[in-house]
Amino acid sequence: MTIEEVLEKLLEHLSKPAVSMPVAIDLWDTRHIAAYLKRSVDTVRDDIITLPSFPRPVRLPVRGVARAQALYKAREVIAWAERHTAR
Repeated sequence: MTIEEVLEKLLEHLSKPAVSMPVAIDLWDTRHIAAYLKRSVDTVRDDIITLPSFPRPVRLPVRGVARAQALYKAREVIAWAERHTAR
């Protein structure tokens, strides 16, 4: 593949509009949660989602995988963060 072909594919990919889901139905992985909370993915994975008060994950079944990726309901993550507003 030539550089021109790579650049053309990259431009094609970048010009596609990002798919955006309403927060009410979106599922977030740790990367999305980290961006929302303005924390690193490592901090989210190691220190935040392990808290007992953090929302429970959704694990969609995947053939051949014993434990599927943890996804979290965006609205529950937002509600959890809102409950931690300083008084």
